Amino acid sequence: MTAAAPTKTAMEKAMALKALHQQGKTFIIANPWDRGSARLLAKAGFPALATTSAGCDFARGQMNGESGRDAILDNAVEIDRATDLPVSADLEHGYGDAPEDVAETIRRAIAAGLAGGSIEDSTGKSAQPIYGFEHAVERIRAAVAVVKAQPVPFQLVARAENYLHGRRDLGDTIRRLQAFQEAGADVLYAPGLTTRDELKTLIREVDRPVNVVMGLVTAEFTTVADLAALGVVRISLGSALARAAYGALMDAAREMRAQGSFAFADAAVPFRDINNSFAP
Repeated sequence: MTAAAPTKTAMEKAMALKALHQQGKTFIIANPWDRGSARLLAKAGFPALATTSAGCDFARGQMNGESGRDAILDNAVEIDRATDLPVSADLEHGYGDAPEDVAETIRRAIAAGLAGGSIEDSTGKSAQPIYGFEHAVERIRAAVAVVKAQPVPFQLVARAENYLHGRRDLGDTIRRLQAFQEAGADVLYAPGLTTRDELKTLIREVDRPVNVVMGLVTAEFTTVADLAALGVVRISLGSALARAAYGALMDAAREMRAQGSFAFADAAVPFRDINNSFAP
């Protein structure tokens, strides 16, 4: 028995993702790392999916950031074709420093049928982890130009990465997000904020839906209700679900090696339950 093939078109998926950001209510966009996890999350009832570049790397037996554009897009397409849910891709820094590199990445993501994608202002280089302000904005402008030239309402997510690189500068983070908004980004994202005041201030100073990632850092906000009260539109998990799954595997391996026991299997999902989850 094979899984039922998805029936929705790229246009329908893109329109569905756009509608989720405009519905006036907070939603979780869950992050699978492969086809199987995508189908399980779809069956669990989430309205949309977002890929995780780290999860893709881990599944390939690599450190975060080792996979290139081709591998990341291939993984995103595999996830997209697993269900009828719209998929937004984690496109890291666009796989190149130049605005033209970012534009090509977005062009390929749209051509592949994805409903959205995110671009970071981090460089991937330890000596200078964040692109200069003007260069970062030019990169988003280039992405927006590609999106506007296409008929599908691809949701472009612009990320300001200061807080993930030790630059806890809320003023500069807001300035960047405001510039990304002005350039035409559809969704804004500043991973790493930890306090309610930081998040509340950021949301007040921008005029686009804001995404918050959970499971990345310890924060004062811990529930969907907390985030909804602050005005967050979209909640993602990044690599948290992949890390939870791989963490269970690592715990089981440690138990077998250190104790010679198999108690972990008692907590495993019964074979029948997980097998039936993949039924058409």
